[in-house]
Amino acid sequence: MPRFSRVLCALLLTAATLTAGAAPASAAPAAAARPEPKAPPEFVALGDVDRTILHDMRYLTAHNFIGDPVDGYRQPLCVLTAPAAEALRRAQERLLGQGYSLKVYDCYRPQRAVDHFVAWAKDLDDERMKGEFYPDVDKSRLFTDGYIAERSGHSRGSTVDLTLVRLPAAATRAYEPGEPLVPCYAPQAARFPDNSVDMGTGYDCFDTLSHTLDPRIQGEQRANRLLLKETLEAVGFVNYAYEWWHFTYKPEPFPATFFDFPVHRRSLTGR
Repeated sequence: MPRFSRVLCALLLTAATLTAGAAPASAAPAAAARPEPKAPPEFVALGDVDRTILHDMRYLTAHNFIGDPVDGYRQPLCVLTAPAAEALRRAQERLLGQGYSLKVYDCYRPQRAVDHFVAWAKDLDDERMKGEFYPDVDKSRLFTDGYIAERSGHSRGSTVDLTLVRLPAAATRAYEPGEPLVPCYAPQAARFPDNSVDMGTGYDCFDTLSHTLDPRIQGEQRANRLLLKETLEAVGFVNYAYEWWHFTYKPEPFPATFFDFPVHRRSLTGR
């Protein structure tokens, strides 16, 4: 065999051997992780608009009806659309003059957090926090009774859960997972310590006593609810009648969009 032919055969044999040992053509490299979604420029951190409003971001902690930090919350940050944040600033100005401050519990809520709520609600065996947050509600009825849903107005960015604090604000201790639970409708002195004024129930209390105008709530408790409601309504918010703490700014910049960017400073575009 001529020398050229022998070299060519050797090259072809080597190529065939390498090809046989290579990964199949269909085995593509692992897909790169998708980047986290970002907030549209219309979203801001409330603290950048008004630094005096207090924050108690419950879903970043284990002190909530699930009993664990909730998916999507990465920092103790209240994120809202700019018009809603500006309206809260105006409400805070009014309240500071009367010796009160707003305190936010939850603001924008990622869709992944709502999905976490839904998955938890379907797990009927997990009732760790029942004694505080839903002592009189059968967990199997959380969807039927409207306490849990697959979509939340919070994910549109203009809804906020909040309360009032009498100034100067008292310090509050941290929640210890596993500590004894007290019903959310117990007298304020018996409930988990919160430096807010007495609203008749704690935050996220799954009970009809949480209805803003429930006739059983009277005296100072009713006056506190009305002060919060009337102050926020004066700057453009609408209260959800079944939760004294829940308000939505109108008109919403994103009335039909449910966002899923995480609650983190890096989620805010260009900031």
